[in-house]
Amino acid sequence: MSAVVPIDIAGRKVGPGQPCLVIAEIAQAHDGSLGAAHAYIDAAAEAKADAVKFQTHIAAAESTSREPWRVKFSQQDATRYDYWRRMEFTEEQWVGLRRHALDRGLIFLSSPFSPEAVDLLARVGMPAWKVASGEVSNAPLMRKMTAAGGPLLISSGMSGHAEVADAVALAREAGRGVAVFQCTSAYPCPPEKVGIHLIPELAARHRCPVGLSDHSGTPYPSLTAAALGASLLEVHLVFSRSCFGPDTAASLTPAEFASMVRGVRYVETMMAARPDKDDMASAASAMRGIFGKSIVARRDLPAGTVLAETDLALKKPGDGLPPSRLAGVVGRTLRVALAADEALLDTHLR
Repeated sequence: MSAVVPIDIAGRKVGPGQPCLVIAEIAQAHDGSLGAAHAYIDAAAEAKADAVKFQTHIAAAESTSREPWRVKFSQQDATRYDYWRRMEFTEEQWVGLRRHALDRGLIFLSSPFSPEAVDLLARVGMPAWKVASGEVSNAPLMRKMTAAGGPLLISSGMSGHAEVADAVALAREAGRGVAVFQCTSAYPCPPEKVGIHLIPELAARHRCPVGLSDHSGTPYPSLTAAALGASLLEVHLVFSRSCFGPDTAASLTPAEFASMVRGVRYVETMMAARPDKDDMASAASAMRGIFGKSIVARRDLPAGTVLAETDLALKKPGDGLPPSRLAGVVGRTLRVALAADEALLDTHLR
């Protein structure tokens, strides 16, 4: 089997053997507020994310008034089109968001949903292009992304194996790096639909870094994905589950996100280490003396006693003969008297 081909995102190598790239997905959690969008950048940085990702919508370029609601959640937007219009930021505002992210040490990403959004984000500066699940079948849009430079990060939530393979081939034919996210387009996603087993399968199929774009609203899939070797994680971030928005139930709060990141780093350290079992036992030898047990006299035993099992007990600490010697000392004769609870030694026997 061919090795996985790593990719580079903003100077960071992404692939096997590298720390998992953790992306805080903001999407529309800002609800059209530029101030909230900037606040989410700060929250992502404080939660120790590696990158922050938005979605760039230009309503007139990507939608019509006929677009149906996935869930009719908004009371202020008569149509889905109206909602997308309210989510728009100007190019200057996108530049400011990117600058803020870079100042906080974050990689800045945003998913485009139209050719015009690709052009805008190319001017803003994109180190990689996240292909949303609904755009994986949109080859013209992906070709525009590859022409702009940088790897494609393909979310597979609405695609079968053949369509994902076509998207990977499109990126490679353009000479671009590629990564694939296992993703389930359910908000929130129940555990039986996360598809965590697909992470190693997708890596084997496509020889590329594989990640998890999680919509469960819990930290558990991300921790499991890290243990399975995921190279990227994308998890929605929301200030509170009381916040307004379509993805709230599928998101983590800042405290939960920070805890998830700590867990991922813990898992990475744990999985990278290869302690030797015999070395571990040797290092615990002092502990054996404290927590192990010894053969001791069950009661006062005079010299000359022929030891029966009923004369002996197994008690801490482990500073005498170990329990494994019990059968071998039964029937032996005491050379000296032993007090109750005194540990039996070889020198006590004849």
